[in-house]
Amino acid sequence: MFVMQEIVNYYQITDKIATSGQPTREQFQKIADAGYESVINLALPSSKNALADEGTIVAGLGMAYFHIPVVWEAPKLDDVRLFFDVMKSLSDRKVWVHCALNMNESLLFSVSFSKARLKVARSAIALSDGRNLAARRRVAVAHSRGRENIWSR
Repeated sequence: MFVMQEIVNYYQITDKIATSGQPTREQFQKIADAGYESVINLALPSSKNALADEGTIVAGLGMAYFHIPVVWEAPKLDDVRLFFDVMKSLSDRKVWVHCALNMNESLLFSVSFSKARLKVARSAIALSDGRNLAARRRVAVAHSRGRENIWSR
């Protein structure tokens, strides 16, 4: 039986927001089956394992698709603003956010959105298993380096 944890670096942030690395074609079907209505792809088109026809795959499964390619080494404030605007417009839907590996942008963007816009307490964000503690540390390190200031604008 398939479980979401089979998707690379899957994290459930809230009951309506999940993040991961690049899902496969088959995994997008499982994401749709789990009730997700929208997918936001933060990966560059040149990312490892990127699916050239991802938008078509996702739309064919009845989910809305948004591609906001973010260069992690140099994220732009406009990228964050666009992400927050899209997330606000999808506030009543289950949203799957992914990048190439979910090591940086999708996790950090989603946690930051949950904290800043949804007013979700850090303790309520579902980053509790051992694997997710490393993610929590990455988010904390990014915040300590001043990146949270970008996310809250």
